[in-house]
Amino acid sequence: MKAIARRVRGFIHEVEVDGHTIVSDEPTEAGGNDEGPSPTRLLTASLAACTATTVEMYADRKGWELGAVEVEAELRSAERGEPARYAVEVRVPAPLSGEQAERIKVIAGKCPVHRTLTGEVEIEDRVELAPAR
Repeated sequence: MKAIARRVRGFIHEVEVDGHTIVSDEPTEAGGNDEGPSPTRLLTASLAACTATTVEMYADRKGWELGAVEVEAELRSAERGEPARYAVEVRVPAPLSGEQAERIKVIAGKCPVHRTLTGEVEIEDRVELAPAR
């Protein structure tokens, strides 16, 4: 998987992922135009979406009808020198047994984005001088 961010203007970027385009920008208080979520907000949105999908896929395999699942992910702290702290809440309208609710909690923590954020990550940064356009 590969994502390419291309500057539009200011801090606005069009990010292309697998043929889809997402707009990212910074909020006005950070000097942006707020024309899209910031990269940090996109990461938080990815955690919420991934958790919801993972829980729903698990429930489907188990034959559990969960109804309209809602996942709220909140970035609570990302101060320099401190670990990022997220809170994730899975809301399920269907009645669940205590055992089912515990399984949902465990499975929610196994979504690929959650595992990436809590696992060991290596990032190789490079700078390539591109021809002027």
